[in-house]
Amino acid sequence: MSEQIKVAVSGATGRMGREVVKMVLQDSSLKLVAAVSGKEGGDAGTAVGEQPCGVMIRSDLELALVETKPDVLVDFTTPQLSVRHTQLSIEHGVRPVIGTTGFKPEDVEALDKLCREKGIGGLIAPNFSIGAILMMKFAAQASKYLPHVEIIEYHGDQKLDAPSGTSVKTAEMIASVREELKQGNPNEEETLEGARGAYYNGFRIHSVRLPGVFAQQEVIFGGHGQTLKIRHDSYDRAGYMPGVNVAIKKVMEVDHLVYGFEHFLD
Repeated sequence: MSEQIKVAVSGATGRMGREVVKMVLQDSSLKLVAAVSGKEGGDAGTAVGEQPCGVMIRSDLELALVETKPDVLVDFTTPQLSVRHTQLSIEHGVRPVIGTTGFKPEDVEALDKLCREKGIGGLIAPNFSIGAILMMKFAAQASKYLPHVEIIEYHGDQKLDAPSGTSVKTAEMIASVREELKQGNPNEEETLEGARGAYYNGFRIHSVRLPGVFAQQEVIFGGHGQTLKIRHDSYDRAGYMPGVNVAIKKVMEVDHLVYGFEHFLD
C-alpha cells in the first residue's frame, strides 16, 4: 500500500506491547494512532524509550478505536481480555492482529464469521517468530514418517496459560497429517496425576514453567534405534517483531480471520 497503515496497539505498556510500539514507530510505512493500556497517561513513544510521538496512552479501547479509526489493532494482552478486544475491533471495522493465546476453537469460529460479515481480514497467531513457524512446519512434516512424538515447551513462571498456544498449534499441525496413535505401554498407569503430560491426539504435551526461562519448545520423535529433536529457542521479544510487521501488512489483503501466522508466509 502507498499510504501508511494506521495502527492501534492494545497492551501497549506490556512487555510485548512495548516492542510493537517501537517497531511501528520505526517503520515509515506504519503510523501509530492509538496506544491502549490499563496504565493510562504519558506519551507512547516516551514510554518505550523512543522520541515523543504525540500519541497518548489511554485506557478505553473502544473509544480509541472510534476516535482514531485505525486500520489494524495489534493486541498482546491476556486471554481474559483479548477475545472481547478482537470482537470490538472487528465490530468497528478494524483488522485485528492478535498475539494473545488462549482462544478456544469456538471463539475463532465466531470471530471469523464476524470478519466475513464485515468483509475485513484478521489474524490470531500463537507465535509470530519465523523460526518457530518453521519449527512447526518441520515437525508436521516429520510426523508423517516418525509418528511417535511428544512436545516439551518451556516458559517463564508468569505465563498464564498451559500448554502454550505455540505447542497447541504445533499439535494441531501434526494431527492434521498424522492419524491418531495412542503412544506408550497400553497398560501404562500414572502413579502421580499429570506425570505423562496433556493428552492430544494420542501424544503428549509437557509444559515447564520456571523463572529465568523465556520461550523454548522442542518436538521429540522416536523411532527404531533413533530419535529426532526439532527445537526452537527465543531469547528476546524483539525477535517476534519482524513477524508482527509482516502480519500488519498482510492482514490488509485478506477478507476473513486467519488462524496461524504460517498462512502469511510465502
